[in-house]
Amino acid sequence: PQGLEEAKAFVDAFLKRSMPKKKDEAIQDILSRKAVVLEHYSQKKKKPKKKKPKGFTAKQRREMRLFEIEPEQQRYAIFLPLHELWKQYIRDLCHGLKPDAQPHILQGKLLKADLHGAIVTVTKSKCPSYVGITGIILQEFKHVFKIITKEDKLKVIPKLNNVFSLEIDGFISYIYGSKFQLRASERSAKKFKLKGTIDL
Repeated sequence: PQGLEEAKAFVDAFLKRSMPKKKDEAIQDILSRKAVVLEHYSQKKKKPKKKKPKGFTAKQRREMRLFEIEPEQQRYAIFLPLHELWKQYIRDLCHGLKPDAQPHILQGKLLKADLHGAIVTVTKSKCPSYVGITGIILQEFKHVFKIITKEDKLKVIPKLNNVFSLEIDGFISYIYGSKFQLRASERSAKKFKLKGTIDL
């Protein structure tokens, strides 16, 4: 059996737990004036925030050599199937590249298309040594194309001050690299002007 003091201590503790937001004086005031409906306050458990997995930094990617193509893989023949896939992708994108298709519509789609696998040729350049280089685009970065030539040489061609041409099913498109300095992922949302100043 509990004594008076133990019972009083138990009731006080019980009331505090039942009404955690009220001070002792407030509880006593309520008890002296009216009946109290005791409520149970359950403590809300804080959900741990899920951390989004962070990707590698540019420095980490360089250290891991993620974008480097091994010398034994630098062969033109290996990437010819990629070019065939790219041609099918462009045909599907442009609904067959029909002869009556409007060139500016096709050009607009090509500007936003993925160019990995396309065969391009440098037709104009401020650096004469680049002119005439032809190959399959293996990697596109913001400022450069990495292409593999028929001689199995990996070339890094800057976009700036170069004009590239690509041909598919008789349709030839020209890319002015100076206006094309975007990552492949950014081009899909870019609005290109149909008319404007064209220069190297």
